[in-house]
Amino acid sequence: MVAKPAAGGGRWADVEPRRLRRWLDGFYSRHDGAQEEGLKLVAANGDTAELLPPPGVGPIADVDALLAALAEPRRLGLLLARRNAVAVGVADGDELISSKVDTFYVQGRTAAGGWSQQRYARRRENQASGAARDAADIAARILLPYAESMAALVCGGDRGTVDEILTDRRLAPLLPLRHDRLLDVPEPRHAILVEAITTAHAIRIHLVP
Repeated sequence: MVAKPAAGGGRWADVEPRRLRRWLDGFYSRHDGAQEEGLKLVAANGDTAELLPPPGVGPIADVDALLAALAEPRRLGLLLARRNAVAVGVADGDELISSKVDTFYVQGRTAAGGWSQQRYARRRENQASGAARDAADIAARILLPYAESMAALVCGGDRGTVDEILTDRRLAPLLPLRHDRLLDVPEPRHAILVEAITTAHAIRIHLVP
């Protein structure tokens, strides 16, 4: 488990569902007398651990309810995008049941100035817009057939690119399913899509200190 600094203080830790009970046992063993306040564990020394349910898990009142919910299989949609690549998939539990990965040519930035710079910038924007349309085509083909059975849509990559893809009117049924969290992923590839399934299922824990 790798902990990363959290904005505002503390650390974020991602724990796989199958490892959560062991993680909880470890926290209690290190903090004798720790108490549960809903999904927050509070130790006598002031240390806290707040558990955030993963995408697709509904409102949860306490840790026992979270553990029970994690035992139920969930179907997730995945949309990972950067300006020049997209990876779209549907996962039943840990199994990827449908997917498509593609790359697009989007010209890099140029150091030229004046009129040339403007011309290259327009060309680059046109290429990026075309890539977003092609990515929306893929998302519609892969995700929409499963929209009614998906518990959540998990996105990753570049937020601006993802937002642009999801402006496609065909993808409107997916918007209520979109989870707030944006996965931090490199250029989308099939291997990255498979790794994202594990990340999407993880329970995020805010640790203080």
